[in-house]
Amino acid sequence: MARKGQQETVKAARRPEVRLPELAVWQGGGLEPDGDYDGLEFADLDLTGQAGGGARFMDCAVRRCALDEAGLVKARILDSVLEGVRGVGTDLSGASLRDVELVDARLGGVQVHGAVLERVVVRGGKIDYLNLRQARLRDVVFEGCVLVEPDFAGAVLERVEFRDCALRGVDFSGARMTDVDLRPAAVLEIARGVEALAGAVISPGQLFELAPALAAQLGVRVIA
Repeated sequence: MARKGQQETVKAARRPEVRLPELAVWQGGGLEPDGDYDGLEFADLDLTGQAGGGARFMDCAVRRCALDEAGLVKARILDSVLEGVRGVGTDLSGASLRDVELVDARLGGVQVHGAVLERVVVRGGKIDYLNLRQARLRDVVFEGCVLVEPDFAGAVLERVEFRDCALRGVDFSGARMTDVDLRPAAVLEIARGVEALAGAVISPGQLFELAPALAAQLGVRVIA
């Protein structure tokens, strides 16, 4: 509790400030493992099944591309914008995303486990079964998006905000949180891991809704 005369605060996430240079249109035939992509625009492309593991994307824009089963394991995405991307089974496990904006994505079963996200905004769109197990998130904002059964099990979250977004069936099992702001979430449905909310901030209304799960976790029986 805050002492008298003090006000409890939550440290806000630092948002990315992406300023893309004039981009060149990518003319390549396919992504390459460990490829180096700098100052390029990928627009309206079918990148289904592309193998770009270990690739580096710097000052890039990926717009309206299909990313079904694209392999981007341990890729590095820096100072870039991904807009209107779609796909199922995109693999970003172990990837690094820094100063990235993901806007209006339609993704399903995307694998981001073990990844590092720093100064990332996920705005709009819908992501089903987002796998962020064991990932590290610092200064990340989920804004106006729908996350269906996202998995944050074992993840480390620091200065993470959920603003006007729907968290449906979220798993926080074993997560470690610092300055995680859940108050602005439009929907907060925690399927597992309510005991891991230490370090998060919720509203009085959310506390009321979570009371049965919290009581069950503490072994408290509520009998009328």
